[in-house]
Amino acid sequence: MKQQRLVLVISVLASVVAAIDGFIVNVALPTISRELGGGLVVQQWTVDAYLITLGSLILLAGSLSDLFGRKRVLLVGLLWFGIASLLCAIAPNGVFLVVMRAVQGIGGALLVPSSLALIISTFSGQEQGRAIGTWTAWLSIATVIGPLLGGLILSVTSWRWIFGVNVIPTVVTVWLLMRLKQPEHHKTATKVDVWGAVLCAVGLGAPVYGLIEQPSFGWGSDHVWLPLVCGGVLLSAFIYHEARVKAPMLPLSLFRVRNFTFGNAATLAIYGALSVSSFLITITLQQVGGYSPLRASLATLPISIVMFTLSRWAGKLSGRYGPRYFMTVGPLLAAGGFLLMLRLEPQVHYLADLLPGILLFAIGLSTTVAPLTSAVLADVDARRAGVASAVNNAVARIAGLITVGLVGVITGSRLTIGGFHRALIGIVVLMVIGALVSFVGIRNHQIAEQVIA
Repeated sequence: MKQQRLVLVISVLASVVAAIDGFIVNVALPTISRELGGGLVVQQWTVDAYLITLGSLILLAGSLSDLFGRKRVLLVGLLWFGIASLLCAIAPNGVFLVVMRAVQGIGGALLVPSSLALIISTFSGQEQGRAIGTWTAWLSIATVIGPLLGGLILSVTSWRWIFGVNVIPTVVTVWLLMRLKQPEHHKTATKVDVWGAVLCAVGLGAPVYGLIEQPSFGWGSDHVWLPLVCGGVLLSAFIYHEARVKAPMLPLSLFRVRNFTFGNAATLAIYGALSVSSFLITITLQQVGGYSPLRASLATLPISIVMFTLSRWAGKLSGRYGPRYFMTVGPLLAAGGFLLMLRLEPQVHYLADLLPGILLFAIGLSTTVAPLTSAVLADVDARRAGVASAVNNAVARIAGLITVGLVGVITGSRLTIGGFHRALIGIVVLMVIGALVSFVGIRNHQIAEQVIA
C-alpha cells in the first residue's frame, strides 16, 4: 500500500511538471509577443512547437517506457524537461524560444506516458478508477497554480521566470523516484521505431506550419498548400509504415479494442476543444478585454476549483457504473458552458457574461476527464499500458496542435471579439461530436458483468 501511494505521488508530480508549464505559458503569451515580437503567429508557435514534439514523440516515448521501464524513462524525461525549461527562460528572440519549446516537448513526451503507465500497472478495478480520478484531480491543481503563478510572476518580474518554476517539482520527483522499489515491466527484444517517429513529427509539423501561416500568405501560397499536401502524404506513409514494421511505436492492433478506439476518437474532439479554449480565453481577456495577466488567470480559477472538487468523484463513479454516460453528458454540459460565453463583449462583465459559462464548462469537464482516461486504458493489457497511454496522450496533444494551429484561420491574424465568438461555435461543435462518439461507441463492461452475475 505504501508503494502504491508513492507511485501515485510520483505520477502526479511528473505530470504536473509538464502541465503547469503549459498553463503558465498561455497566460504569458501576450507579454512574450510584445517583448519578442511576432503577434499571434509567435503566440501560436510558442504553444504548437511544444505540442509538435510532444504529440509526435509521445508515441515513441510510450514504446521506450515499455522497452526500458517506466522509472528509467521517467527519470530521463524529468532531467531533459528541466534543462529545456531553463533554456526557454534565456531566449533572446522568438525563434530561439520556439526551438527550445520544441526541445522541451521532447522531455514532456517522456514524462506523460510513463507516469500514467505506472498507475495502470499498479492499480486495477475500482482502485484504478479512483487512482486515475485522484491523478486527474491533482492535475487540476496545476491549472490553479499555473495561471496564478504566471499572473503573479508577470505582475512583479519578467515572463522569463515562468519557465523556472519547473525546477523544484522536478528535483522532488527525481528524489521520490529513486526511493520507488516497484519492479520494472519491460520488453527486452524490441527495436525503437525511429523512422516512425520521424514520419510522425514531420507529418504533423508540416500542415501545422501551413495552417499557422495561412492568414499571412493565403490559401494559394506555396507556404500553405505545399506543407498541407506534404503533411498528408507523410502521415499516410506513417500509417503504412506502422502497419508493416515489426516493432511499431503505434501498434495498430490496439485499435481492435473497442473502448480504446472510440475513447481516442472522443479524445480527439474533446481535447481539441479544450486546448483551443484555454489558449483563446486568456488571450482574449487580455488583448480584447484589457485584463492584466494576473486578472486573466484569476478569471479562469473556478475551472480548477471545480475540477479538483469533482474529478475524484467522477472517477470513482465511473469505476462503479462505467464511463459511457459520464463521457456523453460531460461534453454536452461543457458545450452549454461555451454557448453561454457567446454573451461576452469587449466590455467584459465577468459575473454576468463569463462566470456562468466557465462554471458549467468546468462541471462538464470534471465529469468527462477521469472516465475518459479509464475507458481508453481499462481494457488494454497491462504490459502495453505505456504505449496505450502514450497513444491517448498523443491524440490529446495532436488535437490541441491542430486546433491551435487553426486559430488564425478562424479568427484572422488579429484577434477580435467576433473571431472569439466564431471560435466558440467551433468548440461547441467539437464537444458535441465528442459526446456523440462516446454515446455510440463506449461500452460499460462493469455494468454488463453485474447483469450477467
